[in-house]
Amino acid sequence: MIQLLVFLPLVAAIIAGLGGRVIGHTAAKLLTTAALFTSAGLAWLIFVQFWLSGSAGYDVPVLDWIRSGDLVVNWAFKVDTLTAVMLVVVTTVSALVHLYSWGYMEEDPSQSRFFAYLSLFTFAMLMLVTADNLVQMFMGWEGVGLASYLLIGFWYTKPTANAAAIKAFVVNRVGDFGFSLGIFGTFLAFGTVSIPAILAAAPGMQGTTFSFLGAQVDVMTTLCLLLFVGAMGKSAQLGLHTWLPDAMEGPTPVSALIHAATMVTAGVFMVCRLSPMFETSATAQAVVTYVGAATALFAASVAIVQTDIKRVIAYSTCSQLGYMFFAAGSGAYGAAMFHLFTHAFFKALLFLGAGSVIHAMHHEQDMRFYGGLRKHIPITFALMTVGTLALTGFFFTAGYYSKDAILEAAYANGSIHAVVASLVGLVVAAMTSFYSWRLVFLTFFGAPRWAGSEHIQHALHGAHDHEDAPVHEPAPHAEPATGTAGYHPHESPWTMLLPLFVLGAGALFAGLLFHTAFVGPETGAEFWRGSLAFRGALMEAAEHVPSWMVAAPSVAFFAGLGLAWFYYLAKPELPARIAAAMPGLYAFLTHKWYFDELYDAIFVQPAFAIGRFLWVRGDQGIIDRFGPDGVAGAVRGSAVLARRFQSGYVYTYALVMIVGVAAAAAFFLVPHSLMAVGGR
Repeated sequence: MIQLLVFLPLVAAIIAGLGGRVIGHTAAKLLTTAALFTSAGLAWLIFVQFWLSGSAGYDVPVLDWIRSGDLVVNWAFKVDTLTAVMLVVVTTVSALVHLYSWGYMEEDPSQSRFFAYLSLFTFAMLMLVTADNLVQMFMGWEGVGLASYLLIGFWYTKPTANAAAIKAFVVNRVGDFGFSLGIFGTFLAFGTVSIPAILAAAPGMQGTTFSFLGAQVDVMTTLCLLLFVGAMGKSAQLGLHTWLPDAMEGPTPVSALIHAATMVTAGVFMVCRLSPMFETSATAQAVVTYVGAATALFAASVAIVQTDIKRVIAYSTCSQLGYMFFAAGSGAYGAAMFHLFTHAFFKALLFLGAGSVIHAMHHEQDMRFYGGLRKHIPITFALMTVGTLALTGFFFTAGYYSKDAILEAAYANGSIHAVVASLVGLVVAAMTSFYSWRLVFLTFFGAPRWAGSEHIQHALHGAHDHEDAPVHEPAPHAEPATGTAGYHPHESPWTMLLPLFVLGAGALFAGLLFHTAFVGPETGAEFWRGSLAFRGALMEAAEHVPSWMVAAPSVAFFAGLGLAWFYYLAKPELPARIAAAMPGLYAFLTHKWYFDELYDAIFVQPAFAIGRFLWVRGDQGIIDRFGPDGVAGAVRGSAVLARRFQSGYVYTYALVMIVGVAAAAAFFLVPHSLMAVGGR
């Protein structure tokens, strides 16, 4: 069963990618979508087995892979509760994204390639979450990096899409370098890359040190921090986050697949999978907690001022990943995975709902040109409202259960870093409610503001614009458009709406159905069965936190909702006034804390300067001067000189012959004369 689940997307990707032109778009879409729905069905069967019947984990060998000295790597699938949860998340969201893409990508001429990339991405993610060893995990880790590069830059005729794809690839390579060092160090410390063997031996390595530059360094802290660097890159944590918002240049289904439920959650999954290692280092846990809390605060603050609907949701993803990491750093690994699970439903719902809005608004993504859309696309409005309720933690939605579990567990942990993270999390909860309802109010309420949209004006003129094409000029015979009369936003086709209904059900009920299994003090230990380091005592303590801590997330929800209503419905002129009154703070937030500018100054521009120096002084000034170009110049000069002797006169050729004979005689006679003189 597990073999079929994992390899079906790969087979579909190969056939659709290499044979798409032969079988056609429809066949390629049918094949890939059917393969993903089959894998999703199998994933749910495996999950139910672990959830209801209490199945034990097991390994499924595939083949002997690498044998080099002490390094033995066998390709095998590790199937346990943690794997089952990730299989459900990955395949369910991917299958729905495939179906959604039937409508969203209907007019794209490269549909076969797009669906092949989606399936390839899914296969790589499945390889990652089923890994039995660190090398296999790294293979899937790099596979999703490659597939994300292809998907983000899918519309390669757009320079911004190419730049975003390269940025994502390069930033992730930084994190992956740390991850690879962690794998190398783990092999040196444990003598194996087998995950079960490493986790079994990890407690015995606690407190061991090694010498580095004359200092004794803790082994487990070093290994955990190196591995966490990889998680920071893949899950867009503060410092290695800059690629994620720019990745919105890819098609909207890509945003839902990569940034809602799959690639960006790989880092959280890895930390939870290796949680027995992190349990041996309080320092590593503190670092994970602080980085997660800082990321949550940073991303929420930037989301407040974003105007692109997809970027708001992208920064929201970054912020929610911060919640997952500070939950893991606080020891609440079950709560971290619970939020990963619920987040997949409501964040995929929000991304695909945003795609439905963009589809209705002729690919306009700026919320300043929306307004009043609830009357035109009521189904999308209702489902995005469901997603927003879940994201902001409204009562009994999925986010209500998982986010509260994180905040309460972090507070119950009692350590300074965990308590600080829980308090930061409360502030972020209020900010999340504010920017989420701001998105809803700007998009669906108020008067229509479409007149300023260039995309809508082109639609009024009959021009067919698309995300992968440059903006077209209006038809010469068309009258100038002065407003939005004549353009009517339309609801999306059923292929786009059906996945929204499924995700909406998950956003509403996933928390209610599964919170006991994921985070219950006793049921959680039974559910996870050792697949992660579940702390039953911590989750028991989380159920007895002070009443103000229980009520605080709900207060944050209503505070953010009230502020968003006041600023964007009751007094819509106030945000502009506040921005004008505090230009420094507004610029700081709109420039995303100036991380891009800082990295440009520290890394990009010096790299360009070094490259220009090596090109001009090294390549042109030295290599070309004395190398290929220098030799070519010498040959060219001697040819010009030799051509002067090709006059056609006999005496010229005779002179050349005499000079040649004299030179040959000198070549043979002079050495002998010198030897004779030396012999005397």
